[in-house]
Amino acid sequence: MTELSPPQRTSAAGPEPSSASAPRFGLQRGTGAGTVLLPSAGLLVALGVWWLLTSVLKVVHPAVLPPPGAVLSAFAAAPARFLEHTGDTTVETLAGFVLSTACGVLIGLSLAGSPLLERMFTPLLVAVNAVPKIALGPLLVGALGWGQKPVLTMVFLLCFFPIVLSTATGLTSTPADLAELARSLDASRWQAFRKVRLPAALPQIFVGLKVAMPLAAIGAVIGEFQAGESGLGYLIVQASGVGDAATAWVAIILIGLMSIVLYFALVLMERFALPWVRETTSRN
Repeated sequence: MTELSPPQRTSAAGPEPSSASAPRFGLQRGTGAGTVLLPSAGLLVALGVWWLLTSVLKVVHPAVLPPPGAVLSAFAAAPARFLEHTGDTTVETLAGFVLSTACGVLIGLSLAGSPLLERMFTPLLVAVNAVPKIALGPLLVGALGWGQKPVLTMVFLLCFFPIVLSTATGLTSTPADLAELARSLDASRWQAFRKVRLPAALPQIFVGLKVAMPLAAIGAVIGEFQAGESGLGYLIVQASGVGDAATAWVAIILIGLMSIVLYFALVLMERFALPWVRETTSRN
C-alpha cells in the first residue's frame, strides 16, 4: 500500500500572510527580543513591588515576607546548601514526571483503544484525581516510610491524570479527513495508528505534559513536606519551624525557578519533536 506520512495541514485560504500584514508590535510573541525582555521586565516589576511593600511602605510583616535584601543575604550565606536541596527536588520531580508520563500514556492508550475499558475505569480515575493528595501523605509515610518513595508516589498521583486525559482525548479526536485518508489507502490498524492517529494526537499529549510538569513540582514539594529527608520542601519545613522566613522564601523562589526551567525545557522539546505544529497553526 501507499506509505503514509505524518499529518500536515494546509490552509484553504491560500499562502501564509506576508510580514507586511503581521501584527505591528515591536516585541511579538516568539521573537528573541520578546522572549527575553518581556519576562525580564515582568520580573523587575515584581521585585519593585516586593521591595516597595516590604522596605518602603512596610505593610507586610517580615515574618511573612522578608525584604528582597534579606532573602538574597540568606541565599548568599549558604548557596551550596540551597543548590544541593534544589538538585534533590529536581531529581524527584523529573523521576516522578517520567514515571507518570509512561504510565499515563499507557493508560490513555488503553482507554482510547477500548470503549469498554473507558466506561469501566474513567469514573475511578476521576475519583482518584479528586481526592486531596495531601490527605494521603500520612498514609504514604506509614506504607512506604521516609525518603524518596512517598515523594515519588505523591508526584505520580498529582500529575498522571492530565497525561491520561490528554492522551485519550488526542487519540480519539483524529481529524476525520486524516482518518478517511488512511482508510482510502487501505492502511492497517497499526499503520493508521503510527502514521496518522499518534502524530495527530501528539500536540494534545504535549498539552497534558505541560499541565503535568508544574503539578509534578508541587507533588514533590508536598511529598517533602510529609516525608522528605532533603529537598526544598523539607528545607521550608525546617526553616519555618525556627522562624527563618528568609531561608523559607529562598526555597520558595528556587521552586519557582526550577519549575520555569523544567516547563520551558518541555516546550523546547515539543518544538523539536513537533515542528509541523508551529508551521501549521497561528500563534498571533
